[in-house]
Amino acid sequence: MTADSQPPFDTALREDTSPFQAHLGYTLRDWRADYACFEMPVAEFMTNRHGIPHGGVYGVLLDTAMGYAGCYTGDPANRRFAMTLSMNVLFISRPKGKLLIGEGWRTGGGQRTYFAESVIHDETGEKIATGTGVFRYRSAG
Repeated sequence: MTADSQPPFDTALREDTSPFQAHLGYTLRDWRADYACFEMPVAEFMTNRHGIPHGGVYGVLLDTAMGYAGCYTGDPANRRFAMTLSMNVLFISRPKGKLLIGEGWRTGGGQRTYFAESVIHDETGEKIATGTGVFRYRSAG
């Protein structure tokens, strides 16, 4: 099934925004089994000395997309959580546009840990960064 033929995102699955998420301004755009997509408008406070988003901004978006990709349950009453054990980031380019789009995919794993990969591009299609990670499921408590 292609992304275009996927059912629309069930907004009932959207979770409350954390203070950190609200500060950076990223939002969940799509979430389904083994996939998550977030959008983040580029803001001046995110930029480094070169006037482009700091690499840590990309790290946050990659990590979040991969984390959510492995935690989909399809049931807002049954939330699943994970923590990052290891993450690698490759910085490829700088954004040409003003909107960062981070996509993550669960690529494997088992009952306690999973593996994921992610990519950030902007609304022009410019590929900006990629990431891979290892995550551990944790209890909701």
